[in-house]
Amino acid sequence: MDIMFDFTDRTVVVFGGTSGINYAIAEAFGRRGARVAVASRKQDNVDAALERLRRLGITAAGFMADVRDVAAVEAAFESVATSWGPIDVLVSGAAGNFLAEANQLSANGFKAVVDIDLLGTFHVMRQGFSRLASGASVINITAPQADIPMRYQAHVCAAKAGVDQLTRVLALEWGAHGIRVNAISPGPIEGTEGLARLSPAGDPAGSTVLKFAPLGRLGTKQDVAQLAMFLASSAAGYISGAVIPCDGGGAIDSVKPGIEEAGRAMARLSFR
Repeated sequence: MDIMFDFTDRTVVVFGGTSGINYAIAEAFGRRGARVAVASRKQDNVDAALERLRRLGITAAGFMADVRDVAAVEAAFESVATSWGPIDVLVSGAAGNFLAEANQLSANGFKAVVDIDLLGTFHVMRQGFSRLASGASVINITAPQADIPMRYQAHVCAAKAGVDQLTRVLALEWGAHGIRVNAISPGPIEGTEGLARLSPAGDPAGSTVLKFAPLGRLGTKQDVAQLAMFLASSAAGYISGAVIPCDGGGAIDSVKPGIEEAGRAMARLSFR
């Protein structure tokens, strides 16, 4: 049974929304009537995303905003609020990742991921709050590394664990304003940069991960977008402070082995 969503005349803002999972979320809301604003740190990506969205007949706006730059984040929100009014759905999905053993990881490398994933999420939450409509839905995009320890992912495990706890705290603090805050933790999603980057060399399509996937398939970007729309809908009106996996039931059996095999392959190459 399919669920029919209608976000006509709603305003949706997606940080990181110019590519991958986050673009799919933006497009899904737009196809169901929402006005959609996307933000990314690269103007070329913003322009390309806007062209795709508008070609579909979606009312769309775009902003170049690095989530590490609090002033740029605030400016994007102010522009959306001025043009479209209060924001009904806010998605924070900007992220960074790479493989590295902790003892080989530089302070700058660790800091870069924490700054994008955790501090960037805080910037989006902090600057977005005053522009949210009563009854708004906030969705953070996290990762299985938040609660599943994985070799070669110390930086991401630390950053995403922070995102999960930030989500839970904001659900407590913002509930009195009628704002729900949740997070989605995607597993292996086909056709994404993350899957290609975190799979062993020569396996960008994720066949290593697929061997361990309980449902026998990789996730799709539409799987995550459907969950985001559910969380933003009235059907999820009493769900807040939740971190919901979208991983086919087995991130610990699929994401973890794939990433760790990729890390081991990288380590072997470095010793040649």
